Amino acid sequence: MGSALSPVKAQESPKEEDFFRIARMVSPEGTLLEVGGLCTLPNGDLGIATRRGDIYIVQNPTSKQPYFRKVASGLHEVLGLAYKDGSLYCAQRGELTKMTDTNMDGKMDLFETVYAWPISGHYHEYSFGPVMAPDGTFFVSGNVAFGDEEWWRGESRVPWRGWMMHITEDGKMEPWATGFRSPCGLGIIDGELFYTENQGDWIGSGGLTHVKKGSFVGHPAGLRWTNQPNSPVKLTTEQLYSKVDPRFRRDANNRAIKPENVVNEKFSTLFDMKQYFPEVQLPAVWLPHGVLGISNSQLLTIPEGVFGPFEKQVLIGDQGQSKIMRVFLEKVNGEYQGAAWDFRSGFQSGVLRMAWAPDGSLYVGETNRGWGSAGDANQGLQRLVWNNRVPFEMRTVSARPDGFEITFTMPIDKKIAEDIASYEVESFTYKYQPVYGSPTVNTEKLNIKGVQVSADGMKVRLVIDGLRQYYIHKLTLNGIRAQEGSYSLVHPDVYYTLNNIPDGDKLPVSALSTKNSATAKATTATKATDAKAAATKPAAATAAAASKAVTYEQVKPLLNKWTCSSCHNADKKQVGPAFKDIAKRNYSVAKILQLIKNPQPENWPGYATPMPPLPQVPDADATKIALWINSLK
Repeated sequence: MGSALSPVKAQESPKEEDFFRIARMVSPEGTLLEVGGLCTLPNGDLGIATRRGDIYIVQNPTSKQPYFRKVASGLHEVLGLAYKDGSLYCAQRGELTKMTDTNMDGKMDLFETVYAWPISGHYHEYSFGPVMAPDGTFFVSGNVAFGDEEWWRGESRVPWRGWMMHITEDGKMEPWATGFRSPCGLGIIDGELFYTENQGDWIGSGGLTHVKKGSFVGHPAGLRWTNQPNSPVKLTTEQLYSKVDPRFRRDANNRAIKPENVVNEKFSTLFDMKQYFPEVQLPAVWLPHGVLGISNSQLLTIPEGVFGPFEKQVLIGDQGQSKIMRVFLEKVNGEYQGAAWDFRSGFQSGVLRMAWAPDGSLYVGETNRGWGSAGDANQGLQRLVWNNRVPFEMRTVSARPDGFEITFTMPIDKKIAEDIASYEVESFTYKYQPVYGSPTVNTEKLNIKGVQVSADGMKVRLVIDGLRQYYIHKLTLNGIRAQEGSYSLVHPDVYYTLNNIPDGDKLPVSALSTKNSATAKATTATKATDAKAAATKPAAATAAAASKAVTYEQVKPLLNKWTCSSCHNADKKQVGPAFKDIAKRNYSVAKILQLIKNPQPENWPGYATPMPPLPQVPDADATKIALWINSLK
């Protein structure tokens, strides 16, 4: 759609907004959209569902004067919308509802319950969907409740909470899979069901997962119902906990089982559990928490002819960070895996739902009430518009037997690309544990043996020592430059989830460039440091005193590593209070350390999302964070 692709003019630091513009959509004064569902109708109109229970149809939605028509109201927290054969379908808290305008007067007058499921009344029992399968049936997912013992521990208090439900038009429900905690984003990719998950108990980080029938995707709460005759999952709570660290074991009713003797913590990951239980389904792509979102939401595929060189890739929204990420998927040994990048940030509220407009732009429905978001607004409806300029980006990253192959959207500077110093690679994973989330663990920097650049400059092969199956591999290409204009990548970091290492031939060393300018620089720097060492000894006492003052540049990696920056901003309210506002409380360093490990949400009554405990943060890192916060007074 639009004109032919043309590269943007040369610039040193290209930005997302240079290629993808966020456009305002006008809504009637006083309309509180708090978008929970979006769908584009066959005639080009836009259907909108809100968390407040209203349904709108918008005529001429991409024009300067769209016409909003409220067609239904009074529904219960609608968090999805779909169109089929002249009717709209939505998931309310406790049912899948079909809505029809039988007399064509512009109002829904027939409301039919397709299927109803139990609810306990807990506030966290959100229901998401529906998403329509290729055969016209529906999928709906159910959040777990929170426990009484610990607010953040998920419970399935009534049947099919923590499950994916497959529902037919005639009202038959088939339990499909379990292990879900907060499955906000559902979508169909190449005819297969996928979903996005949010970090929490048992969920180390968010991610995109292929949902097969009979699979278990990680959260144990829904296993309570695998004894039902129609359950396709046979794994039980007791079986799962038999392989979990004894300190974390619980019974079928989610009550703690206190072991008499516990010696050492047993480190486990979700792929450790798969060795015992084949029904465990690993994420196809992890979306590292605090980097690629904190509350992953809607997923959808980019159609052909839309958004430039990224057609058929996947966009994923994030509610907490008010942004959209991009994912490239591939199949290796029959399983999905792939790469994830940032794509576009800066939306006015939390990105919950997306839908394609007929003109190739993207509708973005937003909300943050009760959830918090980086965007200041409580709700919103915007459009993302591509300006037909091609950003300088990695287009794809694919696994190879000895490393990765990276393709680009335009030719790269071959001389720079053949220098190993232009790249960095590390791998890491997350713990599988019942505490809220996980730090990155088992992080290793990997050695790059060599580089091969294609003749046209559109492709690079990186040969790497120490690839680790099931680990997330972060590739950083800070040194890469465009052949024309010599500008840097818009997004130089990519995260590849390596569930399987493909078979095949490995590149010989003779085919690689092994130039590494960093090695020569390091040798020179070492000599200079040795020569200067004696002269700097008198300054040691001054340096020690200065070390107590922690700068933002020093603390920034820690804020990212321990996900503090996911919820807090230095200057403004985000999901949690600004660091400057925390500094005004005049907490001692010792008190801040205590609050990091055992938060007291009652101290901040104006924030709806309580801070989870972070006992995994080392005292040394927490002390640096506390010193920096107090420096903001």
